[in-house]
Amino acid sequence: MKALAIVAAVVAMAGPVAAAGLPADSTQCVVGLADGWNDSHATLSFYEKRAGGWQRVGEPWPARLGKNGLVWGLGVHPVPAGASTKREGDFRAPAGIFHIGGVWGYAASIRKHPQLYYHKVSSRDLWVEDPASASYNKHLVLDHEPATAWEKKQQMKQDDPAHALKLFIAHNAPPTVVPNAGSSIFFHIWRAAGGKPSAGCTTMAEGKMRDLIARLDPTRQPVYVLLPKAEYAKHRTEWKLP
Repeated sequence: MKALAIVAAVVAMAGPVAAAGLPADSTQCVVGLADGWNDSHATLSFYEKRAGGWQRVGEPWPARLGKNGLVWGLGVHPVPAGASTKREGDFRAPAGIFHIGGVWGYAASIRKHPQLYYHKVSSRDLWVEDPASASYNKHLVLDHEPATAWEKKQQMKQDDPAHALKLFIAHNAPPTVVPNAGSSIFFHIWRAAGGKPSAGCTTMAEGKMRDLIARLDPTRQPVYVLLPKAEYAKHRTEWKLP
């Protein structure tokens, strides 16, 4: 299935990883910083690597995270020994370093890089959040309208403007998916103008979402770094973070 292949490619096409941290050839990075592990608020910044090193592009902007804060996720970073990690339904955003790419939305087209995958979502598009399913944390397109309660529960198209535009964050992503380790992690539009947290995604104002998507260049292997401020300071040099 094309969309699943795109998701897997976001991870598989990654270049060499630094000893611990950012992929060596990643030259675009979104950095999200929260005050602590239990904070549902974050500040996002966009960086590009240029001749003089990492440089911030534009001004930082606010975002919301899972209502219970953050917990270590499964990405390209090393997870500290003995640390708690994300579980399905824990209402925490996965922390660490993750590849990003692939956009899903309701509009016929959006402003984006020509090589950034975009899929217009219909009622037949599912993103599976059932840990017992072989398709867990994968995108499926049905050949029929959803009929069962299970199919309807996995539908991407909902009566919710927050889901009208989504950018994939490769936590626990194909081709290697760990059952019950968390699924359906995206950047998407926030609710109540930022007044409500998410279930584990990183959310922001619609205008900021559109700006972020327009800036992404898949050939530069963009990544997302989400950490509490103290963890970011602790790992910044070793992981070669912006």
